[in-house]
Amino acid sequence: MSGRPELGATRTAQQHGQSPYGRPVIKEPTWTPEIPMYFYVGGLAGASAGLALASDRMGEHEVARRAWATAFAGSVVSPALLISDLGRPARFMNMLRMFKVTSPMSVGSWVLAAFGTATAPAAAHALLRGALGPAGRAAQVASAALGLPLAAYTAALIANTAVPVWHHARIELPFIFTAGAATSAGAMAVMLNPPDDAGAARRLAVGGAVVEIALTQAMEQRLSAVGVGEPYHEGHAGRLAKAATALTLAGAGVLAVGGRRSRAAAVTGGALLSAGAVAERWAIFRAGFQSAARPQDTIDPQRKRIREGRRKGAARLWAKTGAAA
Repeated sequence: MSGRPELGATRTAQQHGQSPYGRPVIKEPTWTPEIPMYFYVGGLAGASAGLALASDRMGEHEVARRAWATAFAGSVVSPALLISDLGRPARFMNMLRMFKVTSPMSVGSWVLAAFGTATAPAAAHALLRGALGPAGRAAQVASAALGLPLAAYTAALIANTAVPVWHHARIELPFIFTAGAATSAGAMAVMLNPPDDAGAARRLAVGGAVVEIALTQAMEQRLSAVGVGEPYHEGHAGRLAKAATALTLAGAGVLAVGGRRSRAAAVTGGALLSAGAVAERWAIFRAGFQSAARPQDTIDPQRKRIREGRRKGAARLWAKTGAAA
């Protein structure tokens, strides 16, 4: 006996979207728990830089100073999380040896390095009340400009993998991460500032939360239609996704109703939104692991494209001859 499965068993497994040996088709991601925290912290830092620059332009200088402090803290914590995942600082430096525009990891590494370089003088300029002059203002503009790609590139990074639940969500994920980053930045500013000074931050937090929930629900529905959305409804990812939605809705409601008048309500709402943002990043992270472990998530969409004639060549030829055999 060769140990290979019989032809009939192989075809039965293929018809049911399973691998012949009943094992996953692709390997699970190798990322550590630091990565979903990096998703959150990087988004918080990037969006806080944009909020800080906008607040300065509106004359809300105290809000801006605290937002710049948040952005700077995130610019320090983010590479620390990445280095912890990589294992050695030299590995992070190696990613900066070249710039490859077609690689989300290469682009993201350079964006993170440039963001940190710009945010340090930008925050110093704000905290020292304009001591750096034109150079400090230029650093603030650069930091805010780099904040948006910093908040979104991690979504492009995971969507560029073979993990089905990430790859098939490549349209929605960048917008979900950006909305989540805006929610996180607004929530943090609301918690750090008096309610009378945090009107713009409160609107950013609530608006970002509404957009994030709407996009997340649309993503899950589309993934279910494709046949790879099950991870968001079962296991750890399913529980985290439900918790993220509940926390985000509760936080947005508390901020919208009482955040303008009560500091306690503002802090509570901001904390709930922050917890929801963290839970959402963890849900997306865990969904990738669960999807990689499901062979049908990889096989079923491929076979559907073959049946619909959207795949050509050997794969489609095999579908015709294999079905006829």
